Amino acid sequence: MNKDQVKGKAKDVGGKIQEEAGKLVGSKSQQVKGLQHQAEGKVQKGVGDVKEAVKDLKAS
Repeated sequence: MNKDQVKGKAKDVGGKIQEEAGKLVGSKSQQVKGLQHQAEGKVQKGVGDVKEAVKDLKAS
């Protein structure tokens, strides 16, 4: 696992928490920000996954 995978997953989880908190308090802007963080996290994790796959190919 590399830092992009870890940071991406953390950002995704944080975004889910922010989205749910926004729902609880009725804040659409917090919900949207949470969804944005989730998307950013998924992209960052995907970048990390690709880096890891390339590293594995080079090791083979």
